[in-house]
Amino acid sequence: MNFISNIKTKDFDDFAKNNNLRTNFMQSYAWGELCEKSKNLTPHYVGIKEDNQLIAIALLLQKKLPLGFSYFYSPRGYIIDFNNYTLLEFFTKNIKKYVKNKKGIFIKIDPDIELHNIDDNANKMDDNFNNYHLIASLKNLGYTHLRESKGFESSQPRYTFQLDLTKPIEDIRKNIHSTTRKILNKNNPYGLEIKTGTITEIKEFNYLMKLTSSRNNFLCNDYNYYYHFYNILNNYNMSTIYYTTINIEDIIEKTKIFIADTKKQIEFTSDTSNGEKNDLISKLTKLKTNLHLFNQHQKEYPNNLLISAMIVVKHQDKIWTVHGGNHNVFHELNASYLMYYQILLDAKNDGYKIMDFFGTTGDPNNNNNIAGIHLFKKRFGGKYVEFIGEFDLIIYKIPYYIFTKIIPLYRRIKRKLLKFKRGKSI
Repeated sequence: MNFISNIKTKDFDDFAKNNNLRTNFMQSYAWGELCEKSKNLTPHYVGIKEDNQLIAIALLLQKKLPLGFSYFYSPRGYIIDFNNYTLLEFFTKNIKKYVKNKKGIFIKIDPDIELHNIDDNANKMDDNFNNYHLIASLKNLGYTHLRESKGFESSQPRYTFQLDLTKPIEDIRKNIHSTTRKILNKNNPYGLEIKTGTITEIKEFNYLMKLTSSRNNFLCNDYNYYYHFYNILNNYNMSTIYYTTINIEDIIEKTKIFIADTKKQIEFTSDTSNGEKNDLISKLTKLKTNLHLFNQHQKEYPNNLLISAMIVVKHQDKIWTVHGGNHNVFHELNASYLMYYQILLDAKNDGYKIMDFFGTTGDPNNNNNIAGIHLFKKRFGGKYVEFIGEFDLIIYKIPYYIFTKIIPLYRRIKRKLLKFKRGKSI
């Protein structure tokens, strides 16, 4: 076996896409290019060859630190057979040597490997499935297993929902929450237009992300990041942007029609029809409230308004809903549910096997700012997944402990300042 570096684009991506191992879009050549362009990280494409054939690869992202030091991050870990201890040991030994020669303090990995099955409350299920032996192997090779993260505080979310798209669409719909299924069964009554776009939609997408981050108290990226995110990945046929627009005049006219129809139904419904009349009265009240809101919005917003958008990423047989934002108005139209379902249908029709909702909380009963995101994603009926977490392969111990204490503090301060500045600029 030989350890190699500077793997060419085609060779790297051919192996990333055509193997029987678990892979993630963040292990692609394109992701390294994006991080170099938007995050000022230096990508390294390394791997192992045997009999002149690649048998393992890794994208290493180098972050330069003061005093000539660096740290390296392999997003979602190496593309390697983690069950092959001899291979993993050889790769670890050589990758450690490679990084040490570049004054790398440590290497961080967060493998795309499921820890064990969990229930709706994130508790381990007693079904004999787990990957604890892989954790033991990594520890034995010198990796430090970091503390469990429940939210989005680690490099990548430790928890997510994954939907099996190989099932018949009827079975997928059965597992969708009844409230969401009721929304979908109405078949888009307001005629929302859900389309796929191009780079020209990124400006409005960025605006929606700002609104959403301010509303939900999380930090979003800037315009340049989303521009490069879509553009670079799209050059590799890996990204699609979905967006939903509405014609406000049409929405108002449709609401008026729904009000008139509901009034007629009330008129011809008996008072003794098992609460049906009361339900119709409640529906009428809600429609009138919505009409008042829509008339107010018409005074402030253009007629064709983009109210929801999502950038999805496609790699191998999976699709991820990575970045998504919604306007502050017209939530009553349930645009996000309709758009996610359209993404689901398109992905299934295109032959993708897994739809990953890209992150949720591992503390579902905590009423924090992620709770709403968690509930939304859960309603589509995907499997609740916990990954094995982050590992650091420490090379220089003293600098490691210095930089792992100072850098997180710096990031927290920077994030608070960015939230404050962006909140004022919206």
